[in-house]
Amino acid sequence: MNQSKVAIVRTTPETVLEDYHRLMNLAGYRDVIAKDADTALKVNISWHLFFPGSSTTPWQLEGVIRAMKRDGYDPDLMHACHNRTVVIDARLGERENKQLPVVEAHSLRNIHLYDPGEEWIPIHEAVGDLVDEFLALGDVYPDGFSIPKRFIGENIIHLPTVKTHVFTTMTGAMKNAFGGLLNEHRHWTHPVIHETLVDLLAIQQKIHRGVFAVMDGTFAGDGPGPRCMTPYVKNVLLASSDQVAIDAIAAKLMGFDPLNDVKFIRLAHERGLGCGDPDRIETVGDEAAARENWHFVGPFKQMTFAARMQHRIYWGRLKGFLEWSLKTWLAPWSYIASVLYHDTYWYPRWGRARVEAVLSSKWGRLFHNWESCEPDARGYPDVGGSKGGLVRTAGNLVGLSLRILWTCIREAPELSARKRRRQRQQQTR
Repeated sequence: MNQSKVAIVRTTPETVLEDYHRLMNLAGYRDVIAKDADTALKVNISWHLFFPGSSTTPWQLEGVIRAMKRDGYDPDLMHACHNRTVVIDARLGERENKQLPVVEAHSLRNIHLYDPGEEWIPIHEAVGDLVDEFLALGDVYPDGFSIPKRFIGENIIHLPTVKTHVFTTMTGAMKNAFGGLLNEHRHWTHPVIHETLVDLLAIQQKIHRGVFAVMDGTFAGDGPGPRCMTPYVKNVLLASSDQVAIDAIAAKLMGFDPLNDVKFIRLAHERGLGCGDPDRIETVGDEAAARENWHFVGPFKQMTFAARMQHRIYWGRLKGFLEWSLKTWLAPWSYIASVLYHDTYWYPRWGRARVEAVLSSKWGRLFHNWESCEPDARGYPDVGGSKGGLVRTAGNLVGLSLRILWTCIREAPELSARKRRRQRQQQTR
């Protein structure tokens, strides 16, 4: 296996745009991302509410777009790309996380993969005999599954953040494909999530013209991620064309042993899909930053009630009792429970204070004042003052969560499927 390369640089709001350009070129993105192909900027929305470290930051998206335009990439061949999950509202998320204003300011196309007109094609048609080599997806979906047709032949640049995850220890570039390549029944793969991520990486390497990742660690999240975390300001950016390697270096920064603590990294490394051994990964840029150890406690020591229940359903005592229901019309019970816990209870009760704690930082102020901050060629010389408080009050958050709950129920794939069957039956009478 050739030695993989991961670029890492320290950054500040004053220099972040220049730093993203330097980062991407240190990692050699122009050797991977073809200029004559469409490029999907795969936005990460792990929570539709703003929570530091959880989702693609506006300066991350801004920095990547500016770097590509500066290097001669045609903005007409670039688009933001969003998925939808049963518990995350991507359209709300792109507004709450201030990603949409960036896309609109650069006049890029904004693609939501579940919108009418977006075609999905059978996996065997897309990758051929690769389906015979899947570790998990063949068993999870014995009748096959579909992936977005637009991905065939496209470049993709993943935009994850540095954070932990209650299912996979950490989440980064490899898991960012989870939402884009699989449909709304992707939660069926949770019992074999590590194997699934390896299968998805193999699919990406088959269908995409080029695959690259740019990871934002200005905020980093520790604890029971990707939502109920403790955010920290870390001021680092990472990039690589090797999705396994960038996740391995991010895991190492957080204090994990990539090959022993993160199963999907080890499996991908063993199958030759990338390099997960930090000793065999070349780090370029800020070598001192690459040697840091943040000593994160990880996602399993202080799990929330919701995370503990998820573990019991997928791998523990409740597996035989409840997991079957997640593949039937009864599945919306779990979506409702997730929204009620995370959006209605946890964020107003615990999340607000954690967000307030970082809003006084320069990055927090930049986010809070994003719409009025004027950049120069290098970054944001004035991030504005600390206004205090949150964009949304606790009462407003509860009201918003109830609207999200209604959307979750209305758009639940199981209920939508039943509605489509009834419509077909009526049409054939």
